[in-house]
Amino acid sequence: MRVLLTGGTGMVGRNIKEHENACNYHVLTPSRKELDLTNRKQIRIYLENNSPEYIIHAAGLVGGIHANIANPSRFLIENLEIGCNLISEAAKIGVKNIINLGSSCMYPKNGPNPLKEEYLLNGLLEPTNEGYAIAKIAAQRLCDYLRIEDDSRNYITLMPCNLYGKYDNYNPARSHLIASIIVKLHDAKVNNKKTVEIWGDGKVRREFMYAKDFADAVWFALPIIRQLPNIINIGTGKDYSIFDYYKKVSDILGFNGAFTFDLGKPTGMKQKLLDVKKVNDLGWLPRNSLSSGIKKTYSYYLESLR
Repeated sequence: MRVLLTGGTGMVGRNIKEHENACNYHVLTPSRKELDLTNRKQIRIYLENNSPEYIIHAAGLVGGIHANIANPSRFLIENLEIGCNLISEAAKIGVKNIINLGSSCMYPKNGPNPLKEEYLLNGLLEPTNEGYAIAKIAAQRLCDYLRIEDDSRNYITLMPCNLYGKYDNYNPARSHLIASIIVKLHDAKVNNKKTVEIWGDGKVRREFMYAKDFADAVWFALPIIRQLPNIINIGTGKDYSIFDYYKKVSDILGFNGAFTFDLGKPTGMKQKLLDVKKVNDLGWLPRNSLSSGIKKTYSYYLESLR
């Protein structure tokens, strides 16, 4: 079976590509030069020449709260363009199976937690990542519409919680929360800093999952795609406060300083916990605890410094 994996150089894509189940398929991971997802003609030619039975759409412009606030138009335009281009061209040439990757930020900012799949589009989005969320919602809805128009199409969207792990981005301007915490606390430790600043009061809650576990969920879903609903949440079913994450990482790294709080900084949604009953009922569960995942991620970060 030929599987086209977009975004093969990003954190999610690289974890999917390296997963042990990937060896059961012929996985195509074209570079941006080989497949420019902003170019519909190039997409069509690539799909016609390579005839994938499955597409895992993991490509996208991603980043933490800093990057989303600084570049909302770019997050909207790039993600909207690549998602809609790829999915619509795949439908035109007859690709029957697509796993589209969504995001928990697609859910309403004031939705009741844990967030169920049916809550999508039932309220206003969180302003700090609205552009990204709108683009991801459009791709998900396109999958739905194309599936309604032709029920032989198995186009589903997996909705992961926040992710971290191997191949994360450690650039402070673009990093996700856990990666940014690791960078800040490692820097504080090696430079003997007495305090580390946290944006907000540290009370907002987030659910984080080790990226290899999400890769495991993708390969779990692929062979049973015909049995899956159009949207399915993937997460741990547990969340912690931002301050809890700082404490957990500080314990693992051995940082013994104090924390200060900048109450003037944005913090995003108060809580973003996914309801994972559907995927759990199918028999999938994450393998890594928060502590083991952070320890592995810190090891990867130390290797990246060498």
